[in-house]
Amino acid sequence: MKNLYRFLPFLGWIGELKNLVTLRADFIAGLTVALVIIPQSMAYAQLAGLPPEQGLYASFLPVMIAALLGSSRQLATGPVAIVSLLTAASVPTVMPENIPESELLQTYIMYASLLALLVGVLRFIIGVFRLGVIMNFLSNPVVVGFTNAAAIIIATSQLDKIFGVTKGTGDQTYEQIIGTVMNAVSGTHMMTVLIAVIAFVTMIFIKKYAPKLPGVLIAVVITTLMSYSMDFGISIEAGGMGGAIVGTIPEGLPSFYIPNFDFSAVPDLLITAITIALIGFMEAVSIAKAMAVKTKQRLDINQELIGQGISNVVASFFQGYAVSGSFSRSAVNLAAGAVTGFSSVITAIIVGLSLLFLTPLLYHLPQATLAAVIMMAVVSLVRFQPIKHAWKVEKQDGVVGVVTFVLTLWFAPHLENGIVVGIILSLGLYLFRTMKPRFVELSTHDGSRFFVDAIANNLETCEVVSIVKYSGSLYFASANYFESRVLRLIAEKKKCIRYIIIDMAGINQIDASGEIILSQLVERCSENQVELLFARTEGIERVLERSGFIEKYGKNRFYERRTEALKYAWRQLGDEEAASTSPLKHIIS
Repeated sequence: MKNLYRFLPFLGWIGELKNLVTLRADFIAGLTVALVIIPQSMAYAQLAGLPPEQGLYASFLPVMIAALLGSSRQLATGPVAIVSLLTAASVPTVMPENIPESELLQTYIMYASLLALLVGVLRFIIGVFRLGVIMNFLSNPVVVGFTNAAAIIIATSQLDKIFGVTKGTGDQTYEQIIGTVMNAVSGTHMMTVLIAVIAFVTMIFIKKYAPKLPGVLIAVVITTLMSYSMDFGISIEAGGMGGAIVGTIPEGLPSFYIPNFDFSAVPDLLITAITIALIGFMEAVSIAKAMAVKTKQRLDINQELIGQGISNVVASFFQGYAVSGSFSRSAVNLAAGAVTGFSSVITAIIVGLSLLFLTPLLYHLPQATLAAVIMMAVVSLVRFQPIKHAWKVEKQDGVVGVVTFVLTLWFAPHLENGIVVGIILSLGLYLFRTMKPRFVELSTHDGSRFFVDAIANNLETCEVVSIVKYSGSLYFASANYFESRVLRLIAEKKKCIRYIIIDMAGINQIDASGEIILSQLVERCSENQVELLFARTEGIERVLERSGFIEKYGKNRFYERRTEALKYAWRQLGDEEAASTSPLKHIIS
């Protein structure tokens, strides 16, 4: 039964719906999120280069599936800004050339569905094999740098809709932005700008003074009524304003169909799919963890990956596109009082009812309003403070954040390149930092039995028996550094040194390369009348036993305490006169 609850998480909360208070809370929360997701999903679909109904389709079954099979009770899934942008950036690059105009849209939708399928399969595999730990490869500076750049790209991509002009042309995003601005200078559509301003003012005013109200929906209603009353969407030649509106949205629920997937495009889409699978899920996990702490619920990241994976697969077969957990809508869901995943089921049902009966009401919705919705949504993604903070903590992390940010902007629309370089740089700098861990020679103050850094405390060290401490993993990247420091210490002591006691309490991991270097070092030092002793090896003792290291070099080299190793060394030396002049004489005695 426990395994059944793990694979079908909704069994853990479905019984709670017998409580009418819980049922009511989930219904209100689901309705509240639905009022946000309907206009948002339409806007995000257009950001992805898809018709607005594709966003509604992606907000129907995928939302329900993710809620039923995910471990978080309040996480709201559906179309999100960054995933939509990545879809728009990657799909055109894999589409065949010379597609007839009549088939262009359907071909685009097919490739977007293929991308959703890849994202779903990747997340599902990661979850099933419990590989959620790979999320750790995405450091926070990389995510923040990428997110900031993506938010700026998203916002600027909507300028043509805000000003009512033709989008600039060019292969690079900056060329398109410059072209759009030039078109706006020469021919801004003032009524479009007015509607955009009204939408912005409405959402900002409600967010500030009445945050519990659905500001996005209210802005949509106001501007749609304005558009209808002033013939905004009718061409100037026909006596209208000539503005851009959503137009006809097909009525009815999305039907199941298997697209004629072009699997030859999989290699080209794979990097983007991996980026969406990781970045999108990072956003989902960050809000899910925050909500789990607040609601004191257990969060299973791998099960969440499974739920999100299946929801994307469902999206690909029901005319949707890639989805992920939404930070903003999850916050709305929690604030509205959601107790279980049933709130998202309610959201999906309301979206389904809207598809059946309410799409004609959206005909006059201005494109400028959807652009304003997108820009308002991504404003919160622009956060430079975390990069500044990372710089204060570790300058290399700050560099990673800045480089990821700059390269994502530079490579646009190929955004995945920026994050790939960011990950490689982050891992490279981590290896660089850990290649030279802390290695210090220890000594004590007069009368003290506490060992401290000799150089930092300006203390005299013993020339015959040296105690050193190494703090860090002893692995392939740092093993040679460890060896070189020990050999340098021997060279500095010249021919006096006979024993080196290595405090290994700071080593919690050793790999094959580290063990080999350690073996070679023991043998090399022994050949030159310098013996290595090891103290406090509890962190890696099992590894050394398993490898045969302890058996090969003798248990008399290993001690629980540094003082025990020190006393052993002096007993072996048998030189009482030398011991009496050692800075460590009070410990030896």
